[in-house]
Amino acid sequence: MQRKRLLLAGLSIVFILVLLSGCAGAPKPSAANFKNPTVALNHVEIPYYVGYYYFANSVAPTQGKAGDYGAPLQLAFIYDIHNPNQYPVQLNSFRFTVMFEDFEVNTVSSPEIMWVPAGKTNQLRVPAMFDTRQTLLTLLLPGAMQLKEKGVTPWQLLEKWWVGAPDFSFDVSAAQGAAVFSAAPITRVVAFDATFP
Repeated sequence: MQRKRLLLAGLSIVFILVLLSGCAGAPKPSAANFKNPTVALNHVEIPYYVGYYYFANSVAPTQGKAGDYGAPLQLAFIYDIHNPNQYPVQLNSFRFTVMFEDFEVNTVSSPEIMWVPAGKTNQLRVPAMFDTRQTLLTLLLPGAMQLKEKGVTPWQLLEKWWVGAPDFSFDVSAAQGAAVFSAAPITRVVAFDATFP
């Protein structure tokens, strides 16, 4: 029994020494050794889809009040966040603009704060919710000139996007992306852009 205790105590000491030597060998974050983490769009998923529809407020509902209502569409953007440093970094902020083809349709952000271990890759899932009403307003206001230049109506695009969403028959892009990383005392903003499929 005494031998087992001595063996366990010895193994514990060896484990602590190995742990401490690993920590002692890791460099401290500095401007000279900090490498920007990479942000890569792995894929886009559709967790919620009910088809294409739009009801104007002139349509009497079965229940509730009349209004301008559109079909919802939820996308999930799955990113690979890679830390090339020899120490952990923290992801503090994540934001990007969603584009269907060349049209800006939404800006989304993630409230997730995560640590990415040294030399490892984490995945981040960012949900984005749309509906045909909100997207119609985006096309009519900021996208009006672009619609005119392309010679299409907002209704043509809405139907194309909502009907084609399950097959990703059009490009979905994450544009003007910005991810904020830190490893005290360093803070960096990493820009990213990606298109799926």
